[in-house]
Amino acid sequence: MKFENVRLASIGALVPEEVWSSDDIERRLQPLYERLKLPEGRLEMMSGIAQRRVWPTGTMPSGPSIRSAKLAIEAAGIDPGRVGCLIHASVCRDFLEPATASRVHHGVGLSSDCWVYDVSNACLGVINGAVQIAMMIESGAIEAGIVVGTENSRMLLESTMNALIADSTLKRKDIKGAFASLTIGSGSCAWLLSHARLAADASSVDVGIAEARTRFHDLCVSASDSAGANMNPLMETDSEQLMAEGIAAGVAGFAKLLSESGWSRDSIDRSICHQVGGRHRAAMLESMELPLDRDSITFPWLGNTGSVALPLTVAAAAARGELSGGDRVAMLGIGSGINSVMLASRWGQTPVAGNVSVLENGALPLKNPG
Repeated sequence: MKFENVRLASIGALVPEEVWSSDDIERRLQPLYERLKLPEGRLEMMSGIAQRRVWPTGTMPSGPSIRSAKLAIEAAGIDPGRVGCLIHASVCRDFLEPATASRVHHGVGLSSDCWVYDVSNACLGVINGAVQIAMMIESGAIEAGIVVGTENSRMLLESTMNALIADSTLKRKDIKGAFASLTIGSGSCAWLLSHARLAADASSVDVGIAEARTRFHDLCVSASDSAGANMNPLMETDSEQLMAEGIAAGVAGFAKLLSESGWSRDSIDRSICHQVGGRHRAAMLESMELPLDRDSITFPWLGNTGSVALPLTVAAAAARGELSGGDRVAMLGIGSGINSVMLASRWGQTPVAGNVSVLENGALPLKNPG
């Protein structure tokens, strides 16, 4: 799918102040580690994730999402009345209903003519929302739209640790399915997309592709989200097969992206992948024949932040000066399900507002770059 008139006008990005290191989590899991004789440092060694961040207790996703969306609008200098669509697209949401987008729309103060709804597609939600807004802009239905999401990992981390400690019957092989849950982090990100006439010099969104491999939908499954559920989240993940099948879907999707964009691998200046961990990153880039030194990362300091992982990494790459005007940027999204959504962008003058620059100044050194 090609776009002629779509620009990434601005980004609003927020990360929480509270930091949980992998060492902190292992200290919480000390009874389990001692009983199973697990080596210290295992979590960071296996994932490449030194720390992740969490929102304060009681934080609802709509709160940071409102702030991120406002930051994006202010950075772009676009009249909020021209924003014709607001999509909230994270895994986390305030309630089963109404749509979290409703509270965000009200909090940001957007027009009553605005399309307002939630989108959910695991780690691809924000990228999916960006493609939907791009299609609406390209068709002439709207001039600009915001896709925003906020992931809150605190409850999943706490539920997983409590469950692992409470079950004294667990063996080493039994805890593999919970490992991915301990890599999850928190963050918030908003992308404001517009027609080129509103932000002529901003980064272009040129191509979007999708690759669906849904026969593998059962490799990463969370707790029930139905009415009446206790909403005490747990997640079971077949990490090895999920990685293998996810990379296969990504390779197929990347071939589509190259074909649609007309780019070659060598012409790509910067790749930005979904942020899972060191092993996943190395295996995916090797499979796609892309170099490590032109790939941007945030997973060592943020963990896997779900639907905002790739969007936040775009923001961090821009804040760190890893993106320059005219760069060809391949945004390579993969999510459980399994689905892949990828974007080709020519980087321009896209401002980034928020505190994502803390990753440059306050990040821990990466022990295992993968």
